[in-house]
Amino acid sequence: MEAADEEWPLLNHHGWPPQPQEERSGYTSDGTVDFNRQPALKQSTGNWRACFFVLGAEFSECMCFAAVARNLVTYLTTVLHESNVDAARNVSTRTGSCFLTPVVGAFLADSYWGRYKTIVVFLSVYIVGMFILTSSAALPWLLPRFSDEHVGVHRAAVYLGLYLVALGTGGIKPCCAALGADQFDSADQTERVAKGSFFNWYFFSISIGSLLSATLLVWIQDNVGWTIGYAIPTVLIGFGLAVFVAGRKVYRYKPLGAGGSPLTRVTQVVVAAVRNCRLELPDDASALYENGIVGRHTSQFRFFDKAAIVLPPPEKKGPWRLCTMSQVDELKMLLSMCPVWASLLVFFAVTAQMSSTLVEQGMAMDNRVGAFIVPPASLSTFDVVSVLVWVPLYEAALVPLARRLTGEDRGFTQLQRIGVGLALSAAAMAYAAAVETWRRVAPAAAMSIMWQAPCYFLLGAAEVFASIGMLEFFYDQSPESMKSLGAAVAQLAIAAGNYLNSALLGVVASCTRWIQDNLDQGHLDYFFWFMAALSALNLLLFTYCSTRYKS
Repeated sequence: MEAADEEWPLLNHHGWPPQPQEERSGYTSDGTVDFNRQPALKQSTGNWRACFFVLGAEFSECMCFAAVARNLVTYLTTVLHESNVDAARNVSTRTGSCFLTPVVGAFLADSYWGRYKTIVVFLSVYIVGMFILTSSAALPWLLPRFSDEHVGVHRAAVYLGLYLVALGTGGIKPCCAALGADQFDSADQTERVAKGSFFNWYFFSISIGSLLSATLLVWIQDNVGWTIGYAIPTVLIGFGLAVFVAGRKVYRYKPLGAGGSPLTRVTQVVVAAVRNCRLELPDDASALYENGIVGRHTSQFRFFDKAAIVLPPPEKKGPWRLCTMSQVDELKMLLSMCPVWASLLVFFAVTAQMSSTLVEQGMAMDNRVGAFIVPPASLSTFDVVSVLVWVPLYEAALVPLARRLTGEDRGFTQLQRIGVGLALSAAAMAYAAAVETWRRVAPAAAMSIMWQAPCYFLLGAAEVFASIGMLEFFYDQSPESMKSLGAAVAQLAIAAGNYLNSALLGVVASCTRWIQDNLDQGHLDYFFWFMAALSALNLLLFTYCSTRYKS
């Protein structure tokens, strides 16, 4: 099950001795190797044939993830009897944790294990977490005479399972996206174009998993039982692990970069720059320490150039005192992406409403649609359907049209794509506020829950633009040795957005009476208007930052 080839350092650009042009023409040009540590052949490895296995594993993980997340607020309020505010806050905190742990997975993948082994290990942890969560759901049935002690054990088991799943997802989310993108040779024009489409279809497969969870599994949880509703995705994630391992011989693997951990190299630059802070930078940048490697030197963040000042002979020149300009430029690349990253936090605080306040709003509405009773959490289906509609539409219609207008190969630049998503999220919150205003003046529970559908549809369109644009941006703009970390930084924005939402809910609950257990006694519409205004302000800040960003 191990891909040991990922654990050997990259010796040169290709990872193998020079060969005649006609002999290596069938090999990739980006240094990838196959499962046997040999140069990767284009005809038998990588491309879409390998991506199907990666997408299969991601599909099963997403379906399992959504089966827990989509209806979690209902489980916490109806089974664990938490209040609306506590449940919404706990859901946001737990969701934030799911997107914080990818930093751990990315660090292990880029530094020690490689992407393949990291995914296998963390999928195994994920399965253990789902097994505990499923078992905890069966406790009330196994122990019909529930005492206070049993309630405490039940609650502890639920949260243990939830946070083991959060840990397990940490090695999957950053590594699946990066491993899938690794299957396309950037030096090959055809494969480079295919890699641009990969992120769209990656998100598409995630959305199909979410759709099945938000409809079938949520219905099973509400109408059959939580034990069965959690047991099905537990079996599915085990199947996903088997599918992923089955594709190990057709994957292309990126050997680990020379020079140790990427985070260690970045930290060395910070420490060396601080230790050399009293030294003056030379007028000629070529006098800085390059160690024979040509970096893409920029004039931004010049303070960190001091890490590459060549010291006089008596001075010690260890890696924590003298760094190459290539190391310095890696840090600068990460820092230059920070304003864009910060602009995404409000966006993900908005999307977090789909699993918290929007579900609570739906609980106060008429959920009868014809002869059917629609669970409030199932309205997120419209978010998924929106994604399934917009991804093919984006590929087939918007990209060719935008390409003619902008001259960009991908139609929109990555930053333009993110900006459109931010604008759509602001519109969605304004619509949710208007719906809540109408609901409050309508007779009790007389307003149909289907009025929420356009809000979810707008949020789905926003995700197609902002979330996929974010994945592309952080993968492409990250240093070559930090691609998993780049994907994790994107996931970290989702985590920070959920933590921001949790903090906002806490502040609103303590300072206002907007969110009450009985929504008719509060003003949830004020909260939605507040989020719409915050999103509009964030869009203005993003526009300013994106115009100053240098690729």
